[in-house]
Amino acid sequence: MSTPAGPRKQLRPTDVKRLNRDWRRRTEGRLGLLVESVTQPFNMGSIIRSAAVFGVEHLWLAGNAIHPDHRNVDKTALGTERLVAWEHAGTAAEAAAAVRKQGLRLVAIELTGDALPLHEAPLDGDVCLAVGGEDHGCSPALLAAADAVAYIPQIGRVGSLNVAVATAIALAEARRREWAAT
Repeated sequence: MSTPAGPRKQLRPTDVKRLNRDWRRRTEGRLGLLVESVTQPFNMGSIIRSAAVFGVEHLWLAGNAIHPDHRNVDKTALGTERLVAWEHAGTAAEAAAAVRKQGLRLVAIELTGDALPLHEAPLDGDVCLAVGGEDHGCSPALLAAADAVAYIPQIGRVGSLNVAVATAIALAEARRREWAAT
C-alpha cells in the first residue's frame, strides 16, 4: 500500500465536489426510500441527510411519519430536505403502490423470520428501501407489500439499531453493491 507524498490533508470543497461528481457519473440505479411512522424530528433529519448523500430520488412517507418541513427536522437535515423530493403517500399499502408505480422493487429493512442478510438482499437495479418507526419497525401491512425483507447482521449484545443509522447503512449497501458491480 502506498502513502501519499507529504502529510495527508482533507480535500478542499472544490475537490469534494469533483469527487462526488465522479461518483454520480458511475451511478445508474434509481434509489428510493419509503419511511413509515418515523416520528422523531432528529431521526427524520438524519434519514433525509443520508438520503441526499446517497442520491435517493424520491422519499415516500407513510403512516404518521413527521414531515421534512417540520421546524426541528432541519437541525439534523441541515438544509438537505430541499434536495430530496418527498410526498406523504398515506398508508403503507398506498405508499408501496406509489413506489411500484415508479417501477421500483420494494425491500423492507426489518428483522423477520424470512429476512435475508442485507449483503444477500436483492438490491440490484432500481430499488426502494423501506424502514419503519422507532418503536415498532415496519408494520405488517408494509411487510406484506414488500418484495423482499432484509436485516442488518449484528454481532453485539444490542438487539437493534436506531432507525436513522439503519437507514444509512442500508442506503450505503445499496450504492456499494452497484459500484462494486461496475
